[in-house]
Amino acid sequence: MLETSARLLKLLSLLQSPRDWSGTALAEELGVGVRTVRRDVDKLRNLGYPVDAVPGVAGYRLGAGASLPPLLLDDEEAVAVAIGLRAAATGGVSGIEESSVRALTKLEQVLPSRLRHRVRLLQSVAVTPTVGASVAPDVVMAVAAACRDHQRLRFDYRSHDGTSTIRTTEPHRLVQTGRRWYLVAWDLNREDWRTFRLDRLNPRIPTGPRFTPRQAPGLEDTSRGVASGAYRYQARFLVRAPAEEVADRIANTIGTVEPVDASTCILSTGSNSLDELTLYVGLLGFDFQVESPPELIDHVRTLTARLGAATPA
Repeated sequence: MLETSARLLKLLSLLQSPRDWSGTALAEELGVGVRTVRRDVDKLRNLGYPVDAVPGVAGYRLGAGASLPPLLLDDEEAVAVAIGLRAAATGGVSGIEESSVRALTKLEQVLPSRLRHRVRLLQSVAVTPTVGASVAPDVVMAVAAACRDHQRLRFDYRSHDGTSTIRTTEPHRLVQTGRRWYLVAWDLNREDWRTFRLDRLNPRIPTGPRFTPRQAPGLEDTSRGVASGAYRYQARFLVRAPAEEVADRIANTIGTVEPVDASTCILSTGSNSLDELTLYVGLLGFDFQVESPPELIDHVRTLTARLGAATPA
């Protein structure tokens, strides 16, 4: 006969299968009497598991409760959930990327090594469409764990021009824009908050030591860093339109909008391409003036002259 704790876990595993169980069937599976099954069901209910009685027969099913109780997964289910969470973390469904990373971090922490190997094997042979620069799942997991555990993180970081530096940070959180993953962290060398693209980051393991989290920047500051800080060109435009109208057309991860007066605003954004900056702002449908950087001003003048020459006199 199984010990009480082991028997409760097996009973919970049986009830989590999508079927109704009679008391007799459960007793046979567990090798106990029907009265013991009833007592064990009461223990599960006291632990917060919503075990419902099946009307008409002396049976049971696991119902939906007010809160989510712990779940038991077999090997195949655990692998399937891990694969699904990794796919979700790449941005396949908008809005669940960061929560998927948090859930995957918890799951992979307790996965046996044999299952972790299966997950990585399946991931290595699967072809997943990506948007923007791809990031190795192990990098996302390592950075997410450092954020969660408040462990200092050292990593090799490659800038837009290919220069590599070693950064020592206090990682705060991950931000997913739909195109790229970013780390928001306190840079110990520069003594300031910075945003880092994860596809340019190579963690140095092990992490540590632990640190006391600092007061993090607000959402507006984080968005400004994500929108322009990691790009080669950080641009500033004076747009002749109300800030509300411009902000309606631009996600806060693409650019930040600050009102100047009732009819003009400042748009700050970034890109690795001067052409992309020019076309993106030009297609918004508002009159604008380039304020910075100087190379973008020269580029717009050259492009304007080229486009003017392309039309018949």
